[in-house]
Amino acid sequence: MLAIGMMSGTSLDGIDVALVEISDKKEASIRVSLLDFVTYPYQEKTVARIRDAMSLKHSNVLLICQLNVELGKLYGKAAKQMMEKHDLSGADIAYIANHGQTIYHDPTSEFPSTFQIGESAEITEITGVKTLSNFREADIAAGGQGAPIVPFTEYQLYHSSEKDRILVNIGGIANLTILARDGNLSSIIAFDTGPGNMMIDAAMQKFYQKKYDDAGKIAASGKVNQPLLNELMDHPYLSQQYPKTTGREMFGEEMTEALFQAYHLLPEDWVATFTAFTAKSLCQAFATFSKQHLEVIVAGGGAYNKTLMDWIRLESQCDVLTQEALGYSSEAKEAIAMAVLGKYTLEHTANNVPSATGARHAVILGKITDVR
Repeated sequence: MLAIGMMSGTSLDGIDVALVEISDKKEASIRVSLLDFVTYPYQEKTVARIRDAMSLKHSNVLLICQLNVELGKLYGKAAKQMMEKHDLSGADIAYIANHGQTIYHDPTSEFPSTFQIGESAEITEITGVKTLSNFREADIAAGGQGAPIVPFTEYQLYHSSEKDRILVNIGGIANLTILARDGNLSSIIAFDTGPGNMMIDAAMQKFYQKKYDDAGKIAASGKVNQPLLNELMDHPYLSQQYPKTTGREMFGEEMTEALFQAYHLLPEDWVATFTAFTAKSLCQAFATFSKQHLEVIVAGGGAYNKTLMDWIRLESQCDVLTQEALGYSSEAKEAIAMAVLGKYTLEHTANNVPSATGARHAVILGKITDVR
């Protein structure tokens, strides 16, 4: 059957849409083929509104209420464009699984919570396709952190009986999933390691008016500021025990602006130091695991940052690959994951990983907005 998975992450670069063919039988091993993948960029005004919605200083209930519908319409149009590109109607697509845009993630307060917006009713109305959304709340209700969300799909698609694998995704935030070759679903370890591209992108925006460091060229031209890197590596989140998750609330604009005020570096040195922080914090997270029979497989936008990848290889001394080396797509990985999660939601099968999120028990993730 055909399905669409959609992801818009903390990098705020746009809406990732994956058209996949997925096995429609309820079976132990899932088969997924990526037919097409497109990122539909957000307009700058939309990014500005999302940033305001994320900010405790600038957010308000009217903005969030309107933005929920605005993004729902954008998601619906993105899915519809993918369908029209392949001459598909609503009857041809079994379901759309949409992550939504996280505007706040607060899993450890008195009332643990997370908030992804992008109204699913708008998506269904525009496409005529059953839409699955809100994939994190059930895990939080069961005492988990609602993240990381992809370990279930990673086990289904990447587990190997011959080698240990660490699946790394470097988006705005970096996260990893550890798949032991002799492990099972209940033994998975997964958590957010800290910032991925988020702080690098902030420096690029501030000093170069660019969205990202293309291939890591700016970082390669700069010099890592060791005192600043030492301060960053002392961040309490890095030594916190998993399960743990993080986001813009911790490593976003408030933190980077405070650092820009406290330190005076050349622009390229800011980019180099933040790149080194991403590499070093990632490698510290899996330094305790044996390197024998270990593969590190990187996805997300960071996989295309040559300098970052080189520094991860140097710091970890591991065999570091990209998704492309396995015949997959670094860009499409999380959108594909949403499509996979959606299949199990529709089958009424639990699809969280309590060992990764801290949930008390397995739950079925996602809510369904059906067609007429």
